[in-house]
Amino acid sequence: MNIDPTTLRHLLRLPCTIAVVGLSADLSRPSFEVSQTMQAHGYRIVPVNPRYAEKGEKILGETCYASLHDIPFAVDIVNVFRRTEDVLPVAREAVQIGAKCLWQQIGVENREADQLARAAGLDSVMNRCIKIEHARLANTTR
Repeated sequence: MNIDPTTLRHLLRLPCTIAVVGLSADLSRPSFEVSQTMQAHGYRIVPVNPRYAEKGEKILGETCYASLHDIPFAVDIVNVFRRTEDVLPVAREAVQIGAKCLWQQIGVENREADQLARAAGLDSVMNRCIKIEHARLANTTR
């Protein structure tokens, strides 16, 4: 299901906290580049990656959490950089923590997770890059 530009503009209004599931500290990974760009535009980025969390590492200067449930504050968007088959449990967590949106990055399109999120009242975006959408809508998101 396509999401309309008006909803995208609403989702990308500041202030906005984006939990990035699968965020890597590797500067060459798309998750890092996208998150770094969004952070530079004023979005609060919250890394979610158990591999870094267990070591107490930070990514982009932010504490890394093992799961969405570990984040001690509200999250607006859950941005997923995981394989399509790994998204459903993330969608369940996004619903449980009261996120406003489940966002599956380009190449990620789990329809069951999309349906679960929508049924719970979340907005849901599939197979789109948040950085690209932000740039496309930049003049009208704030």
